[in-house]
Amino acid sequence: MGEVWRSPVGNMIAVRRKSNVARLSAMSTIHFIGGEKGGVGKSVVARLCAQYCIDRQIPFAAADADASHGALLRFYADFTQPVDLAKLESADSILTLATESNRRVLVDLPAQSDRLLATWIQEGGILELAAESDVRVVFWHVIDDGKDSLHTLDRILARYSDAARYCIVKNMGRGKDFSLFDRSPTRIAADRLAAAMVELPELHGPAMQKIDRLDASFWAAVNAPRTGPYALTRMDQQRVKVWLNAGFDQLAKLGDLF
Repeated sequence: MGEVWRSPVGNMIAVRRKSNVARLSAMSTIHFIGGEKGGVGKSVVARLCAQYCIDRQIPFAAADADASHGALLRFYADFTQPVDLAKLESADSILTLATESNRRVLVDLPAQSDRLLATWIQEGGILELAAESDVRVVFWHVIDDGKDSLHTLDRILARYSDAARYCIVKNMGRGKDFSLFDRSPTRIAADRLAAAMVELPELHGPAMQKIDRLDASFWAAVNAPRTGPYALTRMDQQRVKVWLNAGFDQLAKLGDLF
């Protein structure tokens, strides 16, 4: 049947099914979570997706391609392995994770990684191989309310077209007025490709800072004892709970895209 193991993150049960037949991964999905700009909230989205999988007992693995920050390695180390997009053999492990088991594969992309990712995908025919292996590919693009966020999204939509699926995340913690995107040709192109749109709610800044200082998963932050110099107060923990529930509602709306 498979190997049952207990995760210390959230104390959840997950099942790892071992198989030598890649075709058994018919429902695997690779989620490339990026946005090209630094500080736009890519890693927060990746961490939210990881916590969602844990809390919903959805089998997943994570690959952290951000060598400078390594958020998934910091906060969800038990589920994450490092990946170097500049080394093709290392990047290949992303597809391996998707084909060796039926699960979601979350890839946290660093800023300015579009060229490296595109090189790996194009030189290896990764989208074609993923399709042959019944592995779905979703490109996530996290945006703020500025114009710079749209340039890379334009390239991604034009480059991969209908060979992949897309999810655009409006990060409300990095902007409030997304009318520039909503009225843009980029939005029209995204709609033409049936891109999903979600909104990441803003989390109270001091609460997020405490979580980061504690190197805590979102589950640990909500359930940790309220002691120590960086401890979350009861209201901090309540705000994180509300934020998590709102974020989870957005992910749940994605249906089979996630």
